[in-house]
Amino acid sequence: MPAVHHKLLLEEALQDSPQTRSLLSVFEEDAGTLTNYTNQLLQSMQRVFGAQNEMALATEQLSKQLLEYEKQNFALAKGDEEVINTLQHFAKSVEELNSLHNELATQIADKMVFPMVRFREKDLTEISTLKEIFGIASDEHEAAMVKYSRLPKKRENEKVKAEVVREVAYSRRKQHQAAMQYYCALNALQYRKKVAMLEPMLGFTHAQVHFFKRGMELVSKKMDSFLSSVSSMNRSIESQLEVEAEVMRSSQRELLSVDDTVYMPDHHHVPVNRALIQKAGYLNIRNKTGLVTTAWDRLFFFTQGGNLMCQPRGAVAGGMVLDLDNSSVMAVECEDRRYCFQITSPNGKTSLILQAESKKEYEEWICTLNNISRQIYLTDNPEAVAIRLHQTALQAVTPITSFEKRAEGSPNPDLAKPGGVTARDSQKPPASLEPEDLIAPGTPIQFDIVLPASEFLDQNRAGARRTNPFGETEDDDNGSDTHDSLLQQVFAVRFLGSMAVRAGHTQEVIYEAMRQVLAARAIHNIFKTTESHLMVSSACIRLIDPQTQVTKISFQLKDVSQFAAHQENSRLMGFVLEGSDWSNGGDGEPSFSVFVFESNTEGEKICFTINLGKEISEAKKDPEALAQLMKSMPLTNDGKFLLLESETGDAAEASGPDDQESEA
Repeated sequence: MPAVHHKLLLEEALQDSPQTRSLLSVFEEDAGTLTNYTNQLLQSMQRVFGAQNEMALATEQLSKQLLEYEKQNFALAKGDEEVINTLQHFAKSVEELNSLHNELATQIADKMVFPMVRFREKDLTEISTLKEIFGIASDEHEAAMVKYSRLPKKRENEKVKAEVVREVAYSRRKQHQAAMQYYCALNALQYRKKVAMLEPMLGFTHAQVHFFKRGMELVSKKMDSFLSSVSSMNRSIESQLEVEAEVMRSSQRELLSVDDTVYMPDHHHVPVNRALIQKAGYLNIRNKTGLVTTAWDRLFFFTQGGNLMCQPRGAVAGGMVLDLDNSSVMAVECEDRRYCFQITSPNGKTSLILQAESKKEYEEWICTLNNISRQIYLTDNPEAVAIRLHQTALQAVTPITSFEKRAEGSPNPDLAKPGGVTARDSQKPPASLEPEDLIAPGTPIQFDIVLPASEFLDQNRAGARRTNPFGETEDDDNGSDTHDSLLQQVFAVRFLGSMAVRAGHTQEVIYEAMRQVLAARAIHNIFKTTESHLMVSSACIRLIDPQTQVTKISFQLKDVSQFAAHQENSRLMGFVLEGSDWSNGGDGEPSFSVFVFESNTEGEKICFTINLGKEISEAKKDPEALAQLMKSMPLTNDGKFLLLESETGDAAEASGPDDQESEA
């Protein structure tokens, strides 16, 4: 077996022996392996160059982005001046570092990638080309030899033989030249591949060393002190973070250690604060989505001054929903939901139905809105005034010594003095009257008028008479209370309470009864009242259920001895009903009861109507006086007195079945 040589001998190129061909195949296999490896190595070098070039672009972008920090409008940017200055210094350093990365990328391209590309395109491509030329020359030589071998023995044509001989000589010479060039290239490739492998890596290493030297000069000369200060600042910030994190972890453990009832919406152990003048929290608001359909939205509500504000989730600021000054707040039953209450504007045109998530929130919202509605927030010390009013309400079940002392203890003594809307020709009470002279201490209070079931059935049997709130009644010979009445006016009211009193001919007893009824409701958390229709005629006063049109209670107008509206809250009115007490036997002694109502309109209008009914009742006794009264008042087409438009029509439309309860 012939020995394997480390190079191809040019002397053997002409002979082209099988041994030479075998050795040539070894060199060709080596060249093929080198070509594949060179392609892979070049891809890796190009990837390094791409990464370095991307590094240069990335550092340039980083430098620009660091300078953009100062231009950002951070919502919590307080105390960032030191950070801004530090980042600007870093941006300058990164910009200098970017120049080094650009230089390194250029050196990698020139000293590593380019030599490898040159080796592949020049040397390896030359080997491939020479291989093809050698193969073609060998094929031509073989064809010429085949043609020469077919020359016949006899009758030889010297001319043809000479041409074939020349063709063989030409092809053999051509093959010899191609083989020598091919052999020389393969022999030289053994040295060039070593240079091709070492030169790029040498250039890459020199480029990296140069880059790091320049970087060390940059760091050592310009950035040592700066990096030290930044490291100190960073450690200080981290220490502050650790302290703050520990505080937050401690707070978190403390907050999570509470009882599970804290997360339950209706388990409050803290008592209700009724002296609040500000309140905030989530409430459900009822919105109409169609003629008969509604939807509830959970929004964040808060009070600001005398306004109710609302802020949806994600909103930057809240917007005003309703002006609370002189508005009324009432508890309502709405769509079988708990803890609902309604806020109505003073003119009655705007109303909101809200729902709290717990009983405590429900009561605090109602009390807070009532305090704001009374404009307590405008006083010099609103918290003290609210607490004083709450203490006054707690003491209301036991009357104080005199009206003068009650006026002194009120938040505004001038407004507490008797006044406002009163009935005509009313008498001033004597100055010596005490609350005990008006109402006996401990007198029970009735908060609702419930019609007995037997009486309800009696009024609804066949042939029974039902009262229409608009003054139209069925024909009934027995029921002549309102038949042919000259006056019939209906008001939407809510019954607040009634109680027995000792005096019946003074307005002060009405004011004292109002105070005790409202205070008792606040003490016992009684906020709900049912809306009814109060029909005033020239003969009687009827309280009618608006749903069934059944009369709950009826008073003869002649038995009403006194009536008045509240001095401060114009929606409140009351009247004194005179009767007889037969409990002691013999002649019945006079007894008096006060009935207190809250209306949707001013109480002055109801008092005016009651007074007009009394005047009509008195004028009926004298035809001439009745004629004069009818001339002085406008009449309807059917001869009745024309008063204000009935408020129950609009109220019925605006208030559905769910809006029939309110808060006193």
